[in-house]
Amino acid sequence: MPACTSHLVLIPSYNSGRVGANTVREARRFWNPVWIVVDGSDDGSEQQLLELARQDAGVRVFVLPKNCGKGAALLQGLREATRAGFTHVLTMDSDGQHPPERIPEFMAASLRTPGAAVLGDPIFDATAPRERVIGRKISNWWAHVETLWAGIDDSLFGFRVYPIEPLLRMMQRTRWMRRFDFDCEAAVRLAWSGVRLVNIRVPVRYLRTDEGGVSHFRYLRDNLLLSWMHIRLVFGFLWRLPVLLARRLRPARTADWSNAAWDQPDRWGGLG
Repeated sequence: MPACTSHLVLIPSYNSGRVGANTVREARRFWNPVWIVVDGSDDGSEQQLLELARQDAGVRVFVLPKNCGKGAALLQGLREATRAGFTHVLTMDSDGQHPPERIPEFMAASLRTPGAAVLGDPIFDATAPRERVIGRKISNWWAHVETLWAGIDDSLFGFRVYPIEPLLRMMQRTRWMRRFDFDCEAAVRLAWSGVRLVNIRVPVRYLRTDEGGVSHFRYLRDNLLLSWMHIRLVFGFLWRLPVLLARRLRPARTADWSNAAWDQPDRWGGLG
């Protein structure tokens, strides 16, 4: 498969075990190139990924010296992608939940509408933990409120294609979006900025432990993180409300990234 020069697959990986390498192999079946950012793993899984990179020129691995969080790993990948001339990244998790066979469909949607972010909308099966599904519904409701129902069908699903420029720009202007809060906050801030959102339904599957499934979700820690994130986003929403209302009444034809609603610092330590 010839390498694409504008779109790449970007996978953050932390202690992904054998599933991480399998995820990369499957992603490579459907796209070239595939990049992995190893976020300070200490389970030895980075060695398998580095070996894949040695065997396959379509795979590139970056290893961070310590664990900094999903968002921080993706930020490093976005910076490297920009240096290499890429304009878009498809993000997916390394735990085997996301369907690699849908990569071409998402990339095609992005190529048709390069100014848009293409968001996966998950279809859950019986393997999905009930508490995760309920928590997702709550987070989705808040994301709808914070964007005036701008079109985020799912706020937490990490199988997405992002245009790099607006995402990198907003991440470099705030100290947030570095951990598990990345997916939801990225979607909300892109909606604030006026980037068009395209949603595509895709199945998601949670692997069992005997299948190599690994979860780093911590119920109390990560729900507290999401709660703090939504508090910040609600305050950011309130002072953006006139702009968002005006946009709902008179939708812009294209997003103006150079003069977007999020492009101002505030008292919350970055962009509110």
